[in-house]
Amino acid sequence: MHNPFKILLFDGSFKTTAFINRLAKGLAEKHEVYILGFNEELKQKVNGVHYVPLGSNQSKVRFVKTSLGYALKSGSIKKIASTIKSLFQGNRPHLQEQNLRHVLNTINPDIIHLQWPSLLRWCEPYLYQNKYKIILSQRGSQTNITPFTDRNSFEYLSVWYPKITGFHSVSKAIVENGDKIWNGDNKLNKVIYTGLQLQDFSFKQEYKVSTPIQLLSIGRTHWVKGYDYALQTCRILKEKNFPFHYTIVGGAGDEELQFLISDLGLENEVNLIGRVSQKEVFSMMGEASLLLMPSVEEGVPNVAVEAMALGLPVLSTDCGGVPELIENNVEGWVVPIRDPEAMAEGVMRFSEFTLEEVEAVRLAARRKVEIQHSEEGMIEGMEELYREAIGKQKVENRTKSEVLSSKVFGNLNINK
Repeated sequence: MHNPFKILLFDGSFKTTAFINRLAKGLAEKHEVYILGFNEELKQKVNGVHYVPLGSNQSKVRFVKTSLGYALKSGSIKKIASTIKSLFQGNRPHLQEQNLRHVLNTINPDIIHLQWPSLLRWCEPYLYQNKYKIILSQRGSQTNITPFTDRNSFEYLSVWYPKITGFHSVSKAIVENGDKIWNGDNKLNKVIYTGLQLQDFSFKQEYKVSTPIQLLSIGRTHWVKGYDYALQTCRILKEKNFPFHYTIVGGAGDEELQFLISDLGLENEVNLIGRVSQKEVFSMMGEASLLLMPSVEEGVPNVAVEAMALGLPVLSTDCGGVPELIENNVEGWVVPIRDPEAMAEGVMRFSEFTLEEVEAVRLAARRKVEIQHSEEGMIEGMEELYREAIGKQKVENRTKSEVLSSKVFGNLNINK
């Protein structure tokens, strides 16, 4: 039986992703879990998790209240005076750094788990001092894209990556990108797939392909999602007189997509809608025939994992960590990236499968999620990473102490 940890999940906001919420909820069953954020409003909080504000970016009143409150708790007249001065000067970053320092000193966490590389700047003093055990999650464009399109970002991460205690990677593919930034002999890097509470994902027992076929994509309108290639796919399907309807959830208001839809003459076939609740997303997955993943780069896409858990077949590009999730013709279908012709052929080929063939893939996809993406596996993997990080730090400290002792006593001539 391992002792519980004090775990500080630093996301920058209380409005955390579904992955972080599931992680926090699972960890809170055994450990003391805190979420830090620069906002102080959240309608639904995860039970058992402590939410700690660092100074609101939305409300000046709450910002003043939080900053003064921490200064008063410190009991330092100097800090109180400094806080009041900074408030009058409007020095928000300085006060937020001071608030973070107070929180860390108060909680004294065993692990600080940064959810995004952009948060490293807040922890620079602690990385430099090697004061806390710090884990960084590698996922999304901040690891896959930004360092390789922005030289300053790459150079910044190259400086600070060696000082990080350990890394959590959402896929084997993203490990390779992270290693391009820095890869040392003693680098602690563990692949931990996102986990689902599978009891919340009811597998659709009765599945059928609608006519016209209902295609669905879900996600923000960023070039990396490849929606322009998906719309080119739709143009090909229309030219071949293949009946379909395509919905992009999260696409409403995107001028580039709207222009492309008009330019390709797809106004009657493609629908852009805004962001909706997870419940509505699951409902739409239940009505769709096929989930399209036209992405140029991904870690392991959560939306694909969720679709597979619910029984919605997936046709994806073979980007990033997708091959770790989907073996072609086994748990779904995979086509090359940036290839609208291949994706269109994949959609048309899918429509020719028998229900028995589709059912075999749906069941295999559900089994893959149950094995690779259980919440229990995610929590156990993260706990193991935290233990290794704490153990690594102790070994490194002991080694440094031994080196220092060797230098001190090696200079003494005990025969004198």
